[in-house]
Amino acid sequence: MNPVIAYLKSRGGYGSMRDMKAASIQTREIARLLHDGTIEKIKPGLCRLATRPKGGPFRDTLIDVCEAMPRGVICLLSALDHHDLTTFNPSEVYVAIPHADKPPKITYPPLKTFFFRDRFYAPVIVHVRTPNGTVRVYSMEKTICDMFRYRHKLGENLAVEGLRTYLGRKEANFSALRRFAEICQVKTTLMPYVKAIVT
Repeated sequence: MNPVIAYLKSRGGYGSMRDMKAASIQTREIARLLHDGTIEKIKPGLCRLATRPKGGPFRDTLIDVCEAMPRGVICLLSALDHHDLTTFNPSEVYVAIPHADKPPKITYPPLKTFFFRDRFYAPVIVHVRTPNGTVRVYSMEKTICDMFRYRHKLGENLAVEGLRTYLGRKEANFSALRRFAEICQVKTTLMPYVKAIVT
């Protein structure tokens, strides 16, 4: 087996140029595989295998973003889609990073980056492990509250759709939703919708 492919397979399909060089893999071999499409560049210095085993319902693009952005968290419309709380299919990956961070230059997939202050960034990040890697994503309750926080930019109808779908599930947690509504400063906006939907 090609040493680059063997190396990437041993690491879940991803590898940095620096680590591959440290493993005595020739730069020209990496360049050749990039040229013929066997491996793909996610961002400068980070590659992945172009074909990997499917990870069930989890999208490779979300894993790519989390691999390329160690502090990135899937948020808003992408998180809503991940949790099956919307019929909307985002064409970009929505990702949150701490307010002071600089986003890396990712070649693929297309991103929409949001800079969250710590009180909005830190709670509650869920780590979803898949055969292809880990997706860092906000919980359902945090995602819905974030959608209401960004309702003027992303559309109030999408926020309400996510809330309505969530409230129709057995696992809906009213106390968690209320707590995140307070954290995200949308309690006075969100709770009347909750009351209207459940009554």
